[in-house]
Formats: sequence, C-alpha cells, structure tokens
Amino acid sequence: MLRISKLTDYGTLIRAHMAGVPDRVHSATGLADALGLGLPTVSKVLKTLGRHTLVTSQRGAHGGYVLSRPAAQISVADVIDALEDHPFGLTECSASTGVCSMESDCRIRDNWLRINTVVRQALQAVTVADMVHPQNNSPFARLRPSSATAATGASTEHRLHGPASAGSRAAAACIPPACIPSTRADDQEI
Repeated sequence: MLRISKLTDYGTLIRAHMAGVPDRVHSATGLADALGLGLPTVSKVLKTLGRHTLVTSQRGAHGGYVLSRPAAQISVADVIDALEDHPFGLTECSASTGVCSMESDCRIRDNWLRINTVVRQALQAVTVADMVHPQNNSPFARLRPSSATAATGASTEHRLHGPASAGSRAAAACIPPACIPSTRADDQEI
C-alpha cells in the first residue's frame, strides 16, 4: 500500500489550516487545539517545516508561525519532501540509485521510474491552496457529494469538506471531520 506517514498527513493538515487564515500568526498551542492534535506533534511538525522554509517563526509576546510564502506557491510535494525521512519514491530504486543489487538487470525499473514521475508530477501540481479550496474543474470534483443532498436537508454539507455537524470543531475549523482525530494524537506514535 502506498501511504504517507502520519507526520506528513498532520503537516499537510496544519499547512492547510494556516493557509485558510494566511495573515494570522498561528501559535503551536492554537493549532493543536483547533486541529485536535498533541502539542508536541504540532511543535515537531512546525519546526521541521521551518527548517525547510515552509513556515517562518516569529518571536515575542504575539509570536507564532506564519506561512513563508503564499499557499499557492507550496506544493503538496514540498510538504512531503520536508516531512518524510526518505527521498520520494514508490520503490527503492525510483528514490535512489544503487540500493538494489538487481538494478542494472531489472526489466521493470524503467516502468517504475515512469510511474514514479507521474505520481511526483501530480503531487507537485496540487498546492496547499488547493487543499483549502479544491478546484471545481478537478477530475476529482465528481467524487464530492452533490449540493442536492444539502438542499434536501439530509445533512449539513460543507462546500469544501463534506458533511459536518453544526457547531462541531471540524465545522468551525473548516477541516474535514475524517482528518481530525477523535482523541488527541498519541505523541508516542511519532
């Protein structure tokens, strides 16, 4: 199964939340509370994003973190590169050369490199701004629930993130409920 780490998922969630209010200085505590994540996890993510110049820290009584550049200029690939321990690659040989003894005689390596390139280009094409405001002409737009459900009153439908109960922390934070842990993230997992 292809999967990013929890830390990378949280990093994307944090960046998307910050991008929703780009002029605001965000404290680690405020982000942890808004997103239902543990403060040590949020602090670790913010420090790592800062080392990769994706956020900038501001000291002082009203200090915190701000976006280092507009969300439209930061791709999901940038966030993944900052937070993943290894270079991007679907297979070891597509991430780095010389790690597989069969590499020189491998008959499928070229195809894995092609697949890796396509996935990488897709990650580079989606920005953090897109994560906040998905494009209506996206090929994935058809996968989102229709507005007809909201018109019938069957559920409270958020225009970006799907169903959310009125007054819930997910609705208030404008974050999809599935992305907010039901309990604080266990900081020992990371």
